[in-house]
Amino acid sequence: MENVVFIRRAQRSQAYIAARLANKLWDEDPDREEEMAEIIESADSDVLLAFCGEQAVGFAQVGLRHDYVEGKESDGPVGYLEGVYVEEAFRRGGVARRLVQAAEYWARERKCAQFASDCELHNEDSIRFHLGSGFEEAGRIVCFIKNL
Repeated sequence: MENVVFIRRAQRSQAYIAARLANKLWDEDPDREEEMAEIIESADSDVLLAFCGEQAVGFAQVGLRHDYVEGKESDGPVGYLEGVYVEEAFRRGGVARRLVQAAEYWARERKCAQFASDCELHNEDSIRFHLGSGFEEAGRIVCFIKNL
């Protein structure tokens, strides 16, 4: 039998769930739960959670970007996929694609004409996922810094 997965907007009380999943995607951060709570409560960002029954199996973090976005052609804000993660046991079943679709819907509700994302240059899995999700590559950059 196929697992039934539901996508829901996270509530403030679920910030710890979002933080647990986000810490699997990005470096562990002891302040992540508070960060997720702020994202959930902001009008310009949100966290979407994927549930199989009562088990959280994935998340997407989405936001509005009002500043420069590579490849932007529209006026107004751009919806931005900040991150998406699915537990390994639930991968390859369309959960991440559904999270992205829910994030796109979130952006459309906020009158965005475009939706963007990014990943590191060496992350071939993420590049394939983005291209497979309908994104087009808008550019590649290398960032620099030096101490003063």
